[in-house]
Amino acid sequence: MPLGPDSTERLARARGDLRMGVPVVLGPLVVLAAETLTQPRLQALRALGGTPVLAITARRAATLKARPYDGDLARLRLPDDVGPDWVRSVAEPADDLAKPLLGPFVALREGDASAHRAALWLTKTARLLPAALALNIDDPDAFAAAQGLTRVTLAEATSAIEAATDIAEVVAARVPLAVSQSARVHVFRPGDGSEEHYAVEIGSPSRAAPVLARLHSACFTGDLMGSLKCDCGAQLTAALAQMGAEGAGVLLYLNQEGRGIGLANKMRAYSLQDQGFDTVEANHRLGFEDDERDFRIGAAILREMGFQAVRLMTNNPAKIDMMRANGIEVTERVPLKVGHTPENARYLATKAKKSGHLL
Repeated sequence: MPLGPDSTERLARARGDLRMGVPVVLGPLVVLAAETLTQPRLQALRALGGTPVLAITARRAATLKARPYDGDLARLRLPDDVGPDWVRSVAEPADDLAKPLLGPFVALREGDASAHRAALWLTKTARLLPAALALNIDDPDAFAAAQGLTRVTLAEATSAIEAATDIAEVVAARVPLAVSQSARVHVFRPGDGSEEHYAVEIGSPSRAAPVLARLHSACFTGDLMGSLKCDCGAQLTAALAQMGAEGAGVLLYLNQEGRGIGLANKMRAYSLQDQGFDTVEANHRLGFEDDERDFRIGAAILREMGFQAVRLMTNNPAKIDMMRANGIEVTERVPLKVGHTPENARYLATKAKKSGHLL
């Protein structure tokens, strides 16, 4: 086996490069993340010739009144006289209300947008704003080698988008908790180099019967800081308490902050909520879908631990559907209605109205 990286490892490198502002070569494109673009690299990109385009999601395009001719995304020609600040203003909605007229935009109609779509997926999975500056190049392999850039083929990216992430347990150890002296924490590491996930096992639940389970997405503000803007911290506490009272259960703590958009983008969404937008509207203005989480990860961890059926603690029917779609039987939905505050009343109402939560 060669010592060099395989396709999964190159994709992990590509995410890291984009976060640092380093270009990557993806399919026929050289790609930079809009969020980390710098003037020197923009100048270097322009010096290659051709016309750079800025790929944004259809959600962001709708806010900007740009034409998403490619269905789920729009490819906007980069004007000759703009710099990184303009690129970031297209990607970042913080000043949309103060500076509403960024266009007119010229959106491409012709050509294959597959590589641009993959570039947007790569920025999302790097927890960056979903916007990518891209330029077609004639010989991607030679260009990547000459510039020392990470090279990912379109086939490799497409395969990664469609495939579920491999995940394996790294270690487990006993951790006495207030709700149970017989608790164990399991650490799971994805094969794609993304964030680790954790399982808190209470007692010794049978693998032959449905286990009381919760898929809890990490919430730094709610779980650790006691934020009143959401109900996450209260749900975490209540779920563990019920598992402790029953003597058995498993709580998956999945590092998918902000419904999968990352903490920085979640804070951007909070800022938009302060401007009057609800949580779904804020996600859309940022260019994200309502929910960007990958519930296949939770199903994979449950299977790895030997569970095939669950009594799922959730108010979200989508979690039930996703568990069933990924081979985990849900025998019962266990409601978890806690943590209502005046500060999160609108947030919870939006979850019920727009996301179907049973509150």
